[in-house]
Amino acid sequence: MTMCENEILELETKGCFNFFWNEIGRSKFGYGLVKDSTATFDTHKSVSSIASTGFGLCAIVIGVSRNYINYYDGYYRALKTLINTYYNVSQTKGFFNHFLNMETGKTAWNSEVSIIDTSIFLMGAMVASEFFGGDVEEYFEKIYKRVDWEFFRNKITNRFYMGYDDVKGEAFGEWDSYAEQLIMYFLGVSSPTNPINKEMFYDFNRDEIEFNGKKFIFSPFGSLFTHQFSHAFIDFRNKIDRTGIDFFENSIIATMLNRNYCIHNTGKSKSFNKNSWGITPCETPDGYVGTLGAPPCLGFSTQDGTVATCGSIGSIVFSPEDSIEAMNYMYENFKDKLWGKYGFKDSYNLDKNWFCDYEIGIDKGISLLMIENYRTELIWKLVMKNKYIRKAFSILEIS
Repeated sequence: MTMCENEILELETKGCFNFFWNEIGRSKFGYGLVKDSTATFDTHKSVSSIASTGFGLCAIVIGVSRNYINYYDGYYRALKTLINTYYNVSQTKGFFNHFLNMETGKTAWNSEVSIIDTSIFLMGAMVASEFFGGDVEEYFEKIYKRVDWEFFRNKITNRFYMGYDDVKGEAFGEWDSYAEQLIMYFLGVSSPTNPINKEMFYDFNRDEIEFNGKKFIFSPFGSLFTHQFSHAFIDFRNKIDRTGIDFFENSIIATMLNRNYCIHNTGKSKSFNKNSWGITPCETPDGYVGTLGAPPCLGFSTQDGTVATCGSIGSIVFSPEDSIEAMNYMYENFKDKLWGKYGFKDSYNLDKNWFCDYEIGIDKGISLLMIENYRTELIWKLVMKNKYIRKAFSILEIS
């Protein structure tokens, strides 16, 4: 029996919240750091990601607003997380390492210093700051003002580096194409201490095709998350940049094309159909694959028959009816294998009769935030009233 819209959304929201509330570090130096995943491998047990921790700060706000927890408990968790992050978590010029040890707050897996994962954390801290104010706002400001955005700028190309190796002391890679990075420019241009120039927003490649008479800017792998992450925080609806791009409309098109690929390629995989779609990086039968996506792309995306549950769920603000139908399909058909105490697990592949048996933090995060934005616009409202975001829209000439 198909559940009504509110039932399935509430079940997944509560499951996602419980992940972020339960799966945290509680030691002196790792307090509040959210687990990267619930995988039981020895190498994963004490590993957090700074991006998951940013989503976790938003989860606290959602939990208070939905009366899952009381205000004081939420305030205390958010504040203590920010205090610990400010004083104890590994950082370089204000940028945090991608993965962290939940006990020590130090780098895990020899991971890079990451600008995008730091930015996701900062957006989560901003949400908590706007919701709670007081000391939470004070520590958000401390963390934000410490970030030296110029440190991550390639002075020759005027683009951000992808990462920084804090062992070798070398930056590497470049954000040279459109992907999930829009929040970086918003945070960077409005920094009160180390701002970047606004042209960085316009200096990455915008690879495009025409779709139904409209420009569509695609990402390197055609992965859905690249069209979701910045939109989880910033409300781009009815906003157009100085080149005429409406990034919200762009994500609607991306969602439609990803779903259409699954509809038109049912012969390629048992996993693909009108209600089973969402090709984006996730766990697969062969481990985590970061190149999963669908055309159009730059020619090197992967489709192996694995569908990420967050692919369709995280698209709910762009394609509500299709996303809710996908949620009901997954729940009705695979509940015994794909559903757990934290809601939907990460992914499945019907060609190999494989179902992931754990959750990944950033995937639960994008699902949680997008569902909440669809239901109440809570995260959007909090971010859009922030003084730095309002300033960034003006500087970047987006109106």
